[in-house]
Amino acid sequence: MNFQESVKIALDGLMANKVRSVLTMLGVVIGVAAVIAMIAIGQGARQQMLQNIQQMGTNVLTVMSGQSRRGMVQGGMGSIQTLTYDDALAIKKSCPSVVLVAPELRMSAQVKYKRMNTNTGILGTSPDYLEIRNYQMQQGRFFTDKEIRSLSRVGVIGPTTAQNLFGQNDPVGKIVRVRGINFKIIGVTRAKGSTGWQDQDDMIFIPITTAQRRVFGVDYLRSISTKAKSMADMDAAITEINNLLAKRHRTPPEGEPDFMIRNQAEFMETANQASQTFTMLLSGIAAVSLLVGGIGIMNIMLVSVTERTREIGIRKAVGARGRDILLQFLIESMVLSMIGGVIGVAFGVGAAQILAKAADWQVVISIPSVLLAFGFAAGVGIFFGIYPARKASALRPIDALRYE
Repeated sequence: MNFQESVKIALDGLMANKVRSVLTMLGVVIGVAAVIAMIAIGQGARQQMLQNIQQMGTNVLTVMSGQSRRGMVQGGMGSIQTLTYDDALAIKKSCPSVVLVAPELRMSAQVKYKRMNTNTGILGTSPDYLEIRNYQMQQGRFFTDKEIRSLSRVGVIGPTTAQNLFGQNDPVGKIVRVRGINFKIIGVTRAKGSTGWQDQDDMIFIPITTAQRRVFGVDYLRSISTKAKSMADMDAAITEINNLLAKRHRTPPEGEPDFMIRNQAEFMETANQASQTFTMLLSGIAAVSLLVGGIGIMNIMLVSVTERTREIGIRKAVGARGRDILLQFLIESMVLSMIGGVIGVAFGVGAAQILAKAADWQVVISIPSVLLAFGFAAGVGIFFGIYPARKASALRPIDALRYE
């Protein structure tokens, strides 16, 4: 018996029990569809996260308060109040490999305009922040160094904040209240999107000195963002900043510094590792459905062997070899799983696209993930079909013919 004839007999056998065959394939369909959809969601989330981190700026170094313990900041970013505005000014003045410096003091507060109010992020910073983090102005302007020195009460808002407070009205020139203090809106930034943990468009930017002395009443910074001249100057910039701040903070030669410097590459590596773990977790959960579907195939094939015992005996009696019977039942289980795999691929791609449109998620459907899911489905059919096929091929003709 050739392979083509075996496939024809397998299809005839499956068509003879349509409902049972469909129900058996359902587990494989759901498993393959779930694997493809979950991988697409995980890869989409990873790609979006990396894109958003890249949008935050290149050649960027972030100086954070706190002591470093094996790559982590003890107490969390900025929870230990060690950085000052003077530190930021010193870095800009004394570090030749650094071209831009932006102090950052970030907190949340209610922003009000007439009867409208919203809880948004308040970021005290300097004009360099715009270029360091790749922000662009949609309308109006950003505040100047002169306005920082004069503690001006001016602000620049993101498009999300503008929509929440002003709707379709032009916000430039309007007065908003931040913690009871009036601020004049002088500009609106262009939309950047979310980084996954924070909406970059739901912000109000104000001069750092105004934030420290008039709004929050503090003398420290949460962090300092800097930009090196180029990627080649990153190491030199780190060394210069380390030496400068160690001297300014009087860190002992063998002591642990009270600050930590992180670059965008480290953020991207951390985000990449987290997203890969997330994708593997989702895919592992989805793969359980495929295993359940495989168990269903084995169960049905065992039932099929029992029901066709006399058929097996007759075929062996007229000359069929054990390997012919083995191949026949193995092909049947593979046909079940592969048809289920094809349908599952279609459902998985469709489900990913529907999720992308309904939930406004970014999904990435890659050929390797489709081939992986389909190959896994075929492997499930072979693995779980081997035992029933071997059981059928091992039947003795005389015992099979006497079976009732």
